[in-house]
Amino acid sequence: MGLLTGAVACTRFNVVSLPDRLDFELVPFRPIMPGSAVREREGFVPFEPGEPFETGAGKWAFRVRVDRVSLDSTSVRERMMELIKAETESMGPPSPKVRQQLKLQVESELMEHPMPRSKIIECVIEEPTLYVGSTSKTYLGLVLELLKRIGVEAEFKTPWLDAGQEDQPDDLIELKDPGDSAWGSRFLKSLLNDPDVFVEPENGSVKLITGDRAKVSLSGPVLNELDRYLEDGAAVLSARLMIEGFNFSFDGLSFRINGLKLDNHRNKHWTEALDIRMERLRELWDWLDEKYSKTILKG
Repeated sequence: MGLLTGAVACTRFNVVSLPDRLDFELVPFRPIMPGSAVREREGFVPFEPGEPFETGAGKWAFRVRVDRVSLDSTSVRERMMELIKAETESMGPPSPKVRQQLKLQVESELMEHPMPRSKIIECVIEEPTLYVGSTSKTYLGLVLELLKRIGVEAEFKTPWLDAGQEDQPDDLIELKDPGDSAWGSRFLKSLLNDPDVFVEPENGSVKLITGDRAKVSLSGPVLNELDRYLEDGAAVLSARLMIEGFNFSFDGLSFRINGLKLDNHRNKHWTEALDIRMERLRELWDWLDEKYSKTILKG
């Protein structure tokens, strides 16, 4: 999932500090070289090789690339068996210390020709908002850390944080992550009663927590079961929703979007395609913000 193609995952941040000159080349991505003992590398890359990061006044588009080398356990085990057999035939069964040395030897051999797995996180800054094409806590933290190294400070953007709402205790919901709030669960529950909102009827996905604090996941045709749980007082954590023109999963506690289906525009220049999709994404965010204001802040 990204911002430019495919289904969209997105988390928003408020940019609270930005340098006069935003230089992504201060933290460039550098590949892991053969024979290196490095297991992980991350850094900034442009959306397209050689393309600028700045796409307009107060607008930047960039990708964070993460390469990780993880040794295949089967390859390690098979090579270890070969070395242990050779050691046993020549010197007798190896001691635990020798086994450890053999394992280090195997890892060193395999690292001579690393096959890193790459992860790309697409991001856009449109002052004063940062859009990150991920909802993963690990990758969100990494993006914020790398941006901080080039002088960008950002904080989670949710309507309750923007409004300065104090969180109210909830007997069912345990908040674990920064920016999360029970207000989001209450908002999502109100959406399920909104005439403009529909739960995906056939391939639905809903996560709830019941009155006895049991977490329940529903999938498929969820409507009947969902109504039963809601009547019993369950809190809603996330749900796949349909509103006019949009089909997406919404995490209420964190106010994040996942699996948003948008048209691809492969026949256009990447900046044009990105602008079109970002406009649609902002439309959805604006709709959610406005609905939250009407149902929670003013309701």
